Amino acid sequence: MVHYHLPGLFEFYELYKAFLPLYRDYRDYFYEWCNIGSVYGAPADCLWGGGRVGYGDNDPEEVLELVKEYGISARLTFSNSLLRVEHLSDRKCNRLCQMLVESSGNGCPENGVIVHSELLVEYLQEHFPSLYLVSSTTKVLTEFADFKAELARPEFRYVVPDFRINPRLEELEGLSPEEKNKVEFLCNECCWFGCRDRKACYENVSRKVLDEDCPDHVCHAPNSSEGYVFSKAMKNPGFIGIEDIRKKYEPDGFSHFKIEGRSLGSALILEFLLYYMTKPEHQLEVREAIYLDNTLDLF
Repeated sequence: MVHYHLPGLFEFYELYKAFLPLYRDYRDYFYEWCNIGSVYGAPADCLWGGGRVGYGDNDPEEVLELVKEYGISARLTFSNSLLRVEHLSDRKCNRLCQMLVESSGNGCPENGVIVHSELLVEYLQEHFPSLYLVSSTTKVLTEFADFKAELARPEFRYVVPDFRINPRLEELEGLSPEEKNKVEFLCNECCWFGCRDRKACYENVSRKVLDEDCPDHVCHAPNSSEGYVFSKAMKNPGFIGIEDIRKKYEPDGFSHFKIEGRSLGSALILEFLLYYMTKPEHQLEVREAIYLDNTLDLF
């Protein structure tokens, strides 16, 4: 079974509120070989947030109740890389972690935190030990030796490598079954494959979340002004499509795949759900059901 980890726990709550009943009630519309492993994200104004600036403003209790109802793990994207000791006492972030603890157990799936800061790793292990930890792709692990070292760390249940690790199939095949079970590939990155500023870009987001006075990061990648274009992402050497999953990665023992998109619009997230999870002959039915939901603003 392939497990997808989907973006926008808080950011796309309204979309998932419409999509998840379809996914449950019309399961034959969707590929039988995949499921939803988790939905990840962070509300607006979370000091521990990173990767992308969260903007979800839905009630966290409603958000967590939704994924709990459908038996889906919730993950907080707390991947700020520049946290200091004084940030660990933040009431909002601590409360969100406690809510994740309280919404798991008793037959409900475990919840987790995507993390970068070593300081936060230690803090979460001490104060919220029941939450599993995911090593964030914001660490930009492009060297295979560094990636393997991260896989060896027992504190992490999953490790999301930089997307430029994705095509290195010969080295990936050499991982042990235990290591393969911990790998979570980032499938649909649109960033330039030759980018050397990815870590600086993520650090800029971390500084902005901490309300530091800093200039915007300027992306020097070719055609960066276009923004995210799914058709362009599909041409990226690091892109992992459904044929790649079924014919290359799954047969080699990999089962966890992350879909990015927290900073994108819900219409594009729907396209990801259609492409990665929905059988072609039912994509129009799913699209129509979502588009005809008058409570949604998809654009």
